[in-house]
Amino acid sequence: MTVLVGYASAHGSTREIAERIAARLAERGVEAETASLDAVGDAGGYDAYVLGSAVHGMAWLPEATGFVHTHRGLLAGRPVWIFSVGMPAALRGPWKPMAPKEEPKVTEEVLADLSPRDHAMFSGVVAPEHLPGAGRAVFRAMGLRYGDYRDWEAIDAFADTVAGSLHPAPDSP
Repeated sequence: MTVLVGYASAHGSTREIAERIAARLAERGVEAETASLDAVGDAGGYDAYVLGSAVHGMAWLPEATGFVHTHRGLLAGRPVWIFSVGMPAALRGPWKPMAPKEEPKVTEEVLADLSPRDHAMFSGVVAPEHLPGAGRAVFRAMGLRYGDYRDWEAIDAFADTVAGSLHPAPDSP
């Protein structure tokens, strides 16, 4: 069984998460390949898919939604998991309760074409150079914090769930 861990990344954080998921799958005996979704050659050459995207403007990046839309027939017949990389962990104060409300909006367009087995929302990295000047001003005015908010334990747990579904542990005596 070969799994595509495909991603759309703007600044590299989502790519690094995808690479971590693929490495964790390999540690669990599942063959996995990592590729940018706009560079996947033969999408039909995989038995299962873990697809992820950075979240900008409360939506997946266009190359990720485009991949899902283009290959929806293929993906419908195979196991698929998805993950999104946004900034819920950067939210503070009155903005923090908004984090759980982000997921349905983020996945809305993707779920129109896809019925994944699971979705995980991870926080990524946000740095001043990732935002335009006006974006930095709004970010500061909202009291948000720059930083690397990736929760590697949660990412590993997600990958372990995928691996367990694809390569179940043998029954113990």
